[in-house]
Amino acid sequence: MVQVPTKPLTLEEFLQLPETKPASEYINGQIIQKAMPQGKHSTIRGEFITVINNIAESQRIGLALLELRCTFGGRSIIPDVAVFTWSRIPLDQDGDIANVFSSYPDWTIEILSPDQNQTKVINNILHCLNAGCQMGWLVDPDEKSVIAYPNGKQPIFFQEPEQFLPTPEFIGDFQLNIGELFSWLKPGNI
Repeated sequence: MVQVPTKPLTLEEFLQLPETKPASEYINGQIIQKAMPQGKHSTIRGEFITVINNIAESQRIGLALLELRCTFGGRSIIPDVAVFTWSRIPLDQDGDIANVFSSYPDWTIEILSPDQNQTKVINNILHCLNAGCQMGWLVDPDEKSVIAYPNGKQPIFFQEPEQFLPTPEFIGDFQLNIGELFSWLKPGNI
């Protein structure tokens, strides 16, 4: 849903507004409320965090974060999963993870909800890639497909269960095929 303010807001003014549920993003001067996550979306999103962090966080090569506001390049977006390489995780003065992330993720993962606009989601992935993100994934639970967006290369469509998805170089040995990803939707397979 696009919220039209009475006068156009700047990014700085948007960031001062209270958070909404579901969260809102600031894109090209517009406030756009994200779709409310549903069952398939929430299941896949949660599994991504666990699976990626089991490798990335344990080896201190990266950190996957859920629904993190990333503000950069004149936008404030909230990828479903934002993965930052270890050296790019912003820290506060105490050495703790910062509350504000003013940069692009190194890997952005978006999971479509049934009522979500695919074009707007792809636009956010491309915005991340143009800023320096290494990889974007668009996961479609209804079609059981993924479009991978490697930075600087053509998008690649995946739908066959045995196909392994490309991953950013920093994640090392992480491998996930389409069959395994969508098996997360079957209770008891997680």
